[in-house]
Order: sequence, then C-alpha cells, then structure tokens
Amino acid sequence: MRILVVNAGSSSLKLSLLGDDDVLEHSADVEVGQDGIDTVALGELIGRWPAPDVVGHRIVHGGTLFTDAVLVNADVRTQLEELTDLAPLHQPKSLAALDAVIEKLPDVPAVACFDTAFHSAMPAAAATYAVPQEWRERYRIRRYGFHGLSHAYASGRAAQMVNRPLAQLRIVTCHLGAGASLCAVLAGRSVDTTMGFTPLDGLVMATRSGSVDPGVVLWLEEHEHFDPHSIATALEHRSGLLALAGTADMRDVEAALDRGEPDAQLAMNVYIHRLVAGIAAMAAATGGVDILVFTGGVGEHSPVVRRLAAQRLAYAGVQIDERNDNNHGDTAISPQSAPVQTLVITAREDRQIATETRQLISAPPSR
Repeated sequence: MRILVVNAGSSSLKLSLLGDDDVLEHSADVEVGQDGIDTVALGELIGRWPAPDVVGHRIVHGGTLFTDAVLVNADVRTQLEELTDLAPLHQPKSLAALDAVIEKLPDVPAVACFDTAFHSAMPAAAATYAVPQEWRERYRIRRYGFHGLSHAYASGRAAQMVNRPLAQLRIVTCHLGAGASLCAVLAGRSVDTTMGFTPLDGLVMATRSGSVDPGVVLWLEEHEHFDPHSIATALEHRSGLLALAGTADMRDVEAALDRGEPDAQLAMNVYIHRLVAGIAAMAAATGGVDILVFTGGVGEHSPVVRRLAAQRLAYAGVQIDERNDNNHGDTAISPQSAPVQTLVITAREDRQIATETRQLISAPPSR
C-alpha cells in the first residue's frame, strides 16, 4: 500500500510518499503563503509522483469526538470544521491542506489522523481541570494534549531500540521543537502530557509562553485593559525564547550563551528549569522511568539542552555519555548500565500517520 502523508505546518505543507514497510519514496514541501496553499505547485508535485492508494492527513484537533483515525467523508469534514474554535490557529491550516489534496486526488480515500487522539484516553485525573462543571460539560474544557502522533511514534520506536515490549515500559517522551511538549507513556498509552486545552500550555517554546498563572491574564485585562486578542498574540507569538533571549531559534540562543550574553543565560535557565520539572512530573505519572526520549528539532539537534537536562536529572538515574555530542539519527546516548536509558529519536510523524492509515484501511468492516 502506497500512502501519501500530508502534514500541514504554519508556513509549509510537507508531503511524504511512503511505500511498503514505510519506505520513504519521495518527500517535499509546498509553500503556504498569505493566500493559502499553492495548489498549482501541489498538483504538479503530486502528478510527478506515483499515485497513492490512500492519503493520510495530520489533523491537529479531534476533540472528544475523534479518538482514532477516521475515513474522511462529508459529515466528518463538517465535524472537523466545527472543532476549529478549539484550535483556531492550527485547525484551519489542516483543513485547507485536506481540501487542497482532495481536490487533486478526488478518487483516493482520505484518512484523518489526530494529534489529540493519543491522549484521548488519559486518566480523568490527568485530563480534568478543577473548573466549574458547566465549563467542563458545556464548553468541553479539558486537557486535550497535542503532538500525539510524535509521542506515539517515539515511544514505539524507543521500545524497538531497547528490544523490550512497549507494554512493559515506562517512557517519558520529550518533543522539543518550535512547539514543545512532554508525554508520560505507560504500557504504550499516554497517561499525562504538558500541553492542555490548547498548545499554549506547558513548556517554554520558541515564541509561546508555556504555562503562566491565569491570574496574569485577568490582571492585564482588569488593570491594563488589554483585550483578549492582544494577550493571545503576545502569549503565542511574542513570548517563549523570543521574549527572553530576543530570538526564537535555540541555535542562536546557544551561540549567544557562548558569548556570555545574560539574556541567553536566563532563557536557557528558564527553558531547562521548566523542562526538567516537566520530566519529573511525567515520571511521577508513570511511577518511574525506564526510557527518556528526546525528539523534535531541539530534542534531536541540541546536545547542550540534553546535557543540561541530564545533569539536573542525575538524581533520577539519567546519565549520558560521549554519544550525546555526536549522535546521528536514532541513537542511544546513555551507558548500558544507566538506570534510565536515554535515546535520541528522529521525529517521524509521517510514519505514525502511515501506520494509523494502513490499520484503518486494512481493518475488516464492522458489522
């Protein structure tokens, strides 16, 4: 089965064509400008590649309705649109990509795979906010979690790398990129995560604040008369590393750190403090850790972040060796004798989407 994987980002549409055994046959990015997806370029690209048997789409939000991959039809498309209020920055881009590819491949089945699905069965203790019952029931206020496709793939790949059954492992996965989140994976299931009702919650990110006291927002509204849009814009686009160090790129933060710039030092200190505290919280959710995974752009390519985190987590059995400084691809970076095995794993959401798509298409019809 040949699967075209469609992953819509903020500024590009990443396409991957995977064949048998998830062998990557082709990959490319299609630019997403202010006017939307370049459908001409998209059509030309798809036309040059072998025809897929099915298309798997990354959809950011499935709400409480979609907890597994689903075949897209008119009703499903309408329901996905109705979830836009829960992810106004991300859902429209996912749906625009879905529509654009369906227009070019109208006769090829389309499957929606969700970033929230992996977290949908979290225990109520982890998913529930202590807010009025009406909010939880009427407005669907809960911890949804995101990056589920990445966390699911990374935890499964980690089990393969240590040659142990996933069902026997306690894993903390760290997806560290422009967006960042942690996940506590127990016996192959997400039991806690750092992102919440929105992808704004949790860790310090490139331009997002991560967790802040909700009282800060209330204070700014009441005392400074900030409107919700300006607060949202600041927390989403003018916070995180950008606010602390003047750059959203961790590579630039590390370069400034080498130059001894105090803002960069503060940014790194805050980033690592939140990261380590989050890992410890995830470890509490799993009752200990067998494997710690770093993935995503920062997780894969920043030995500095991994080293500083490992130093702070030494008390918990996290150790790394010289492979931390020269890892290539999926790599174990801890001594074999370390109580916690630390791994660097290349983010492959495309493979997770392909797996979920194949399972859905290949499943026998329900009676």
